[in-house]
Amino acid sequence: QVQLVESGGGLVQAGGSLRLSCAASARTLARYAMGWFRQAPGKEREFVGGISWSGGAQYYADPVKGRFTISRDNGKNTVSLQMNDLKPEDTAVYYCAAKEWSGVFTRAQQADYWGQGTQVTVSS
Repeated sequence: QVQLVESGGGLVQAGGSLRLSCAASARTLARYAMGWFRQAPGKEREFVGGISWSGGAQYYADPVKGRFTISRDNGKNTVSLQMNDLKPEDTAVYYCAAKEWSGVFTRAQQADYWGQGTQVTVSS
């Protein structure tokens, strides 16, 4: 069982930046591919970006390409999502997810574990 805890959400003006972190309870995060998803009110949970278990592969949803960057530190069991040039449409609850021994996964149904989410609100 892996517990994931997100942090770093908050309120920011359009054009600003936030850095989300996801801390894992696993003895080693190294065998898990990690993903970030988000869910806005009244909408389905959608893929934001993902990173393979080794960190060698990353993939981003089109709306965030060039603005968001995922990184991981397997030694510290953490994964981060750096969000720059935020837009009001980025407002959502952001979730990190993990899938064991996998490449990048893009569908929520593929995740084995989820965090509780952290709210990101971008004002115009």
